[in-house]
Amino acid sequence: MIVAVSAIALVELVRWALIDAVWTGTSGKDCVGHNGACWIFLGARTQTLMFGAYPATEQWRVVAALVLVAAGSLALRMMGRHLLRLYPLVLTLAASSLAIGILIYGGIGDLPVVPTSHWGGAMLTIIIAAWTIATALPLGLLLALARRSELPLISLMTGACIDLMRSLPLVGILFLMIVMFPLFVPPGVETDKLMRVMVAFTLFNAANFAEVFRGGLAAIPNGQIEAGRSLGLSKWQVTGLLVVPQAITITIPALVNLCVALIKETTIVLIVGLIDVVAVLQIGMSDPDWLTAPSVRTTAYVFAAAVFWAICFGLSRYSRTLERRTRR
Repeated sequence: MIVAVSAIALVELVRWALIDAVWTGTSGKDCVGHNGACWIFLGARTQTLMFGAYPATEQWRVVAALVLVAAGSLALRMMGRHLLRLYPLVLTLAASSLAIGILIYGGIGDLPVVPTSHWGGAMLTIIIAAWTIATALPLGLLLALARRSELPLISLMTGACIDLMRSLPLVGILFLMIVMFPLFVPPGVETDKLMRVMVAFTLFNAANFAEVFRGGLAAIPNGQIEAGRSLGLSKWQVTGLLVVPQAITITIPALVNLCVALIKETTIVLIVGLIDVVAVLQIGMSDPDWLTAPSVRTTAYVFAAAVFWAICFGLSRYSRTLERRTRR
């Protein structure tokens, strides 16, 4: 029964997306009367969907940054079990983030500055997600270690911060960073809106990552810690060489689950005036030239769903490969 229903759905999807679709035209009028997808709507906004208002002459920098991301992913893959060591992981993420930020923002050498107000589309979604993962993961691990500290003051303060951030909705944290934070800075001091949004994402997700890491750290038997100390290892060596690598291995599935949720949460930036890929589609659908075609809205949301599915599915598959490699 399930196979039959899946086959029928697949046939209808192919008919809607390929056979009955509209591939040529200039406006929504060309899609009126057709039951298939209106792909010309996406074709008219290809650059905006990908880069937002980023200057066309500088878009090669975004492509180069994506190449760096791919190279960084390959480097992490080649690290194998060394990935589980804290210092190589943090250094790799920090170096990659710095290089990508300089390349996209500019201001060094002959690269002109492209203000963040011009960033948008899929590029903005990827930047927010990548930044949050690269910063929230190490911060979450440090918070989890601090919460397990033998010093009561550090443990209590860290636990209070984690519980506070986890109790607040992401919308509330964004409101605090966008509306309230500028009220506490000196007059004339301007802070970048995108940076405030990314800080909010980092703080919120670092608290969630910290709880996941705390569960992984608690799963390590005390006997292994005592064995490490009996071999003459210091407390920091036991933590960095024995405890943290095993905790990361244990928590990979839960961490990837949070990363997938994080990627989907990036669409919330629309409420603070940032134009991500979903916002570009919504703005395009409100254009009078495309209001006459009912299939435009369906095509737009199917495309958005396909983009997020591809990103999240790819991340899930990569995590499975990483999990197998780290458990050898």
